[in-house]
Amino acid sequence: MLMILSPAKTLDFESPLPTRRRSTPAFSKQSAEVIASLLKLSRTDLAGRMKLKPELAETTHRQFSDWQQRPTVHNARPAVLAYRGNAYVGLDAPGFSDDDFAFAQDSLRVLSGLYGILRPLDAIQPYRLEMAMKLETSAGTTLYDFWTETITRSLARQLERNGDSTLINLASGEYSKAVDSRALGADVITASFLEDRGGRLRPVSAFAKKARGLMASYVIRNRLTSAPEMKSFDLEGYRFDGGRSSDVEYVFTRSEA
Repeated sequence: MLMILSPAKTLDFESPLPTRRRSTPAFSKQSAEVIASLLKLSRTDLAGRMKLKPELAETTHRQFSDWQQRPTVHNARPAVLAYRGNAYVGLDAPGFSDDDFAFAQDSLRVLSGLYGILRPLDAIQPYRLEMAMKLETSAGTTLYDFWTETITRSLARQLERNGDSTLINLASGEYSKAVDSRALGADVITASFLEDRGGRLRPVSAFAKKARGLMASYVIRNRLTSAPEMKSFDLEGYRFDGGRSSDVEYVFTRSEA
C-alpha cells in the first residue's frame, strides 16, 4: 500500500527540525528544467499565470532564481517538515519518531509541480508552484505533460518494492490528475471525508485537507499495510461509512466539528 498527498502553499523553514535525517529528491534534474522554463517568464506573466499579487510574484520569482539543483542543509529541509498547510497539520510530522519517518519513506509520497514526486524526507527549497499551472517545457504546454509519466512510473516502482498493488489517493483532484491510473497498473482507492451539516453530508475543503493528513498519520503511526485496515480510522470524530463507500472510494463521515 502506498499513499499520495498534495503539497501545501504554506511553508515553514524556521521551526526546529525533529530529525537530522534527509534524503535527496529523485528528479532534481527535471526540476532544474522546470525552473529554467519558469525563469523565462516575466514577473508580470508569472503573476498572471499564478494569479499572484505583485509582491507575492516578486517573492516567488526570487525563490525560483535562488533555487539550486543541489540543496544544502542551510537552504532546504525535509518536505513533510517544510509544508505547513492543513493536511500537514493533520499529518503532524514534527511528532514522528525515527521509526515513523522510516515507515513513511516507503508508504507516503507527496506530488509536486516542481519536484514531481517526493519522499517525506526529501529536502526541498522554498517554492510556490501549482501542478495545474500552464508552462511550456520540452514535454508540452502543462506541468501534467511534463510530470505524469515520471510520477506514474515512480509510483509503480515503489508499489512493486512494497509488494502491493494498492494506491491510496489522499491528494486533491489537481494533483491526483498527475497519476495515469491506467498505466499505473494498480488498484486506486480514494479516501473522502464528509461533514454532517444539519443532516446533510458534504465535503468542507479545509476539514477534508486536514483529514487527509490525519489519515496518512494514522497509517504511518499504526504501521498499516493494507487498505481494509484504514476502515478503523477514528480520529477527530470520523467514522468509516460502509453504506457510502465502494471498492474504489472509502468514505468517512462525522457530525459538526
